[in-house]
Amino acid sequence: MSNITQDIVAKLWNLCNVLKDDGVTYHQYVTELTYLLFLKMAKETETEGQLPEGYRWSDLENKSAPERLQFYKLLLIHLGSNGSTLVKQIFANASSFIKKPATLSTLVTEIDKLDWYDARKEGLGDLYEGLLQKNADEKKSGAGQYFTPRPLIDAMVAVMKPTLDDIIQDPAAGTGGFLIAADRYIKEQHRPEMRT
Repeated sequence: MSNITQDIVAKLWNLCNVLKDDGVTYHQYVTELTYLLFLKMAKETETEGQLPEGYRWSDLENKSAPERLQFYKLLLIHLGSNGSTLVKQIFANASSFIKKPATLSTLVTEIDKLDWYDARKEGLGDLYEGLLQKNADEKKSGAGQYFTPRPLIDAMVAVMKPTLDDIIQDPAAGTGGFLIAADRYIKEQHRPEMRT
């Protein structure tokens, strides 16, 4: 994980204290952040067309603090049944554990301040994996999850040398670290072939 990604993960994890003060647990924290980050990343990656109009990051951001929390809870329900298939899957049965409008406002403001341009270059999957790793470290149990160190993943992919013709699968994908690394490797090693 690069320094840029580590920095963003650390800043996001620091928001845990804001949520903790609102009664949100570490496990719930990752869920809360996932929903907010998906909305923000849809804006940053210009894929907001998958989201229904009126239920996007800017709509959440533009609400006044007192009405933002109520709107956010409605947004989660709405996205569970509207938008692209992916959006409906991500937000199926979504709900929020946030109780105070000020908590959500702080999260929205702080997430908006982060340097998402550099994060996109590094890979958004690494951000999510970093958050899950922090969560596992914090809980000390890790919920039975094991996070393979990034250098080991990269070394294993380099040894395997996947090609465009290979079928790649990881039955214990977890955060998809091996799949993301294989995708990155193929794109780097076979870019000319991919253009034809």
